[in-house]
Amino acid sequence: MRILGIDPGIATTGWGLIEVADHKLKCLDFGTIQTSKNLGSAERLNTIALELSIILDKSSPDLVIVEEIFFAKNRKTAVAVAQARGVIMAVAHGHGEVLEMTPLQVKQFIAFSGKAGKERVGVMVKKFLGMRNIPKPDDAADALAIAVCAAFNRNKIRL
Repeated sequence: MRILGIDPGIATTGWGLIEVADHKLKCLDFGTIQTSKNLGSAERLNTIALELSIILDKSSPDLVIVEEIFFAKNRKTAVAVAQARGVIMAVAHGHGEVLEMTPLQVKQFIAFSGKAGKERVGVMVKKFLGMRNIPKPDDAADALAIAVCAAFNRNKIRL
């Protein structure tokens, strides 16, 4: 089973692809989709849609898991992330099952604390996936964490 985790953002959207076979996890690929703040909202959202379409076509996931929005103090940022998330959900539709997970669920599972920082999440992703290095940037590590959490929630792997 291939699981694509997505950490939505308007400036940076992280993505991470894992494979589950014989109850074991393997990182297949990860990265980010970047948009320039010099572009208008429509252009940024279109960039996310186009690049994500390419990733989905290449990766052929069975499951796409998208992180829900964490509402911060900045309303403008929350609205922009919500727009990016909407585009991501629409583009992912038809490329495997599409589900959602909260940041709290991911952090509690992957780092054993809902208040875990980015570094701790990266360290644990490295351990769960047997990687040599902590995946960078943080947005990609977060996306891999989302995918790992989904694999465990689907009972595809055991500790």
